[in-house]
Amino acid sequence: MMLTFTPGEPAGIGADLAVMIAQEKTAKDLLVFADPDVLLARAKILGLTLKIRETEGTSEDKSLCVYPVKTADAVVAGKLNKNNAAYVLKTLDLATQYCLDNKAQALVTGPLHKGVINQADIYRDKNGEGFSGHTEYLAERSNTDQTVMMLATEGLRVALATTHMPLSQVSAHIQTDALTQTLRIVHHSLQDYGVQNPKIVVCGLNPHAGEDGYLGREEIEIINPLIKKLNTQGFNLVGSVPADTAFTPDALRGVDCVLAMYHDQGLPVLKTLGFKKSVNVTLGLPFIRTSVDHGTALSLAGTGNISMGSLRTAIAYAKDLINRGK
Repeated sequence: MMLTFTPGEPAGIGADLAVMIAQEKTAKDLLVFADPDVLLARAKILGLTLKIRETEGTSEDKSLCVYPVKTADAVVAGKLNKNNAAYVLKTLDLATQYCLDNKAQALVTGPLHKGVINQADIYRDKNGEGFSGHTEYLAERSNTDQTVMMLATEGLRVALATTHMPLSQVSAHIQTDALTQTLRIVHHSLQDYGVQNPKIVVCGLNPHAGEDGYLGREEIEIINPLIKKLNTQGFNLVGSVPADTAFTPDALRGVDCVLAMYHDQGLPVLKTLGFKKSVNVTLGLPFIRTSVDHGTALSLAGTGNISMGSLRTAIAYAKDLINRGK
């Protein structure tokens, strides 16, 4: 079993995560796409032993198998440098290609910094927009029409109908075709995970799920008719449900996933329940991709004062999906 791992922004805690995971047996299945000098320098700052093997295979104790990718400039822990933004995307490109070529079974990603990538102005998507995140970037790189961002922790999965966009743009993106594809991807992915008849709660977009149209008409015109239609096709959808009550213990009983209409509708609840022990999964890709649930934490880079929980969860989740043969 081989998992590719991209630590992400080199000035952030991604390098710390790579060095610290090398101290654990979990690292033996990882091929890390990174600059060996950055990892060795971070290990020195942390006071940890690290051996680098620039080859594929199983890592030894306190070592990492590394696919070497050089940064443009020297890296200072905690200090962003736009000259190294292209390095971050290159590690992603190489690791993604490994998965597409079936050389690795999954991609695990560390945190990157969207702001510095856009500051460097090195990437535009097919619509001319800048870098918005791993989910969208990996979809483009793998020629996947649509993916779904889902976060999971013990007792709760939350998928998103829209991902990284301004709140002012969300309503325009709640359309029947896209929402249909999102629900199909979530439904079939959960079946792949072993949930035979996944129960999915669909949140409304507006307060009180539109209050019969008085607070918005997206539920009446788009969301509710689609739920009714898909339920006649064998889906098990509930909603649309007001988001302020969708996450109560009673409402979540027997639920396999909640579909939130936008990023900050669903993820604050999940991260409150499972921060540092949840995982980000991209559904719909032609390979398995999991990720940590946190950002670059620049102020903590090089301190050793970080949690390994989310990375351990992301690796374990990826291995579980591999073992399920999905």
